Amino acid sequence: MVKFAPARRGARRAFAVVVPLLVAGVLTGCTATEQPGAPGKQGPVSSAGVPAADATALLGQLKVAPEAEMAGYDRDKFPHWDTAPLDHGFGPEFSQYAKCTTRDVMMLRDATGPVSLDPKSCKLSIGKDGGWHDHYGVVDRKTGKLKPYAFITDPAKVDAEHIVPLAEAWRSGAGGKDLETRRAIANDATNLVASDPTANRSKGDQDVSSYLPPGEFRCAYVVHYLQIKVKYGLTVDSAEQAALKTAIDDCVSRGGFA
Repeated sequence: MVKFAPARRGARRAFAVVVPLLVAGVLTGCTATEQPGAPGKQGPVSSAGVPAADATALLGQLKVAPEAEMAGYDRDKFPHWDTAPLDHGFGPEFSQYAKCTTRDVMMLRDATGPVSLDPKSCKLSIGKDGGWHDHYGVVDRKTGKLKPYAFITDPAKVDAEHIVPLAEAWRSGAGGKDLETRRAIANDATNLVASDPTANRSKGDQDVSSYLPPGEFRCAYVVHYLQIKVKYGLTVDSAEQAALKTAIDDCVSRGGFA
């Protein structure tokens, strides 16, 4: 994710009332717009294989605590992008790309259609109709409806999005952890997804009490967010906990989980 100035907590909380209402309205009956690109490799856009009980269990494992201050935060304290993607949770099908960075491998994993990665040069090649679908979605401010999902063919115009933002990880306890733990958070396959820059920038470093993807990725986003918070012992504050519970209940009612 691109570097943002840390958001003021009050400003982030100001979205907490508006965003859930807006998201609920957008999700009602929304469908993906058809885009170019043949079926192929795609990132973690579905949560359908996750039992609802597992999502609830993850929520129950989280420690609730006030967020820490941003004093001392710097993105360089979360080293990225690493090589050796297997160490960061990418599957064995990516073992040949050990020389490539986790961003490179994420780009290959999340691509649609004829996209390849050279294991020696780590150069991405995009064939006809190949590219990246954004699954976050962006709301049209004038209509309040979801805009057509972006389809991007230039890899330089794709953002490597951290589902749990690095600044949020810092506020949630990563500031007190060692460098290798922060490295793991920044490069974990579960915490990375390719996204449209517009969607990514609408999120910034907000947690789930202030931001949830308005599009089809919402339920999967919640699962990945929970998994990263639990895996690295990161905390949630009370507003964040409440937002996660509401999101899980909503996903259950919509059939977003198994």
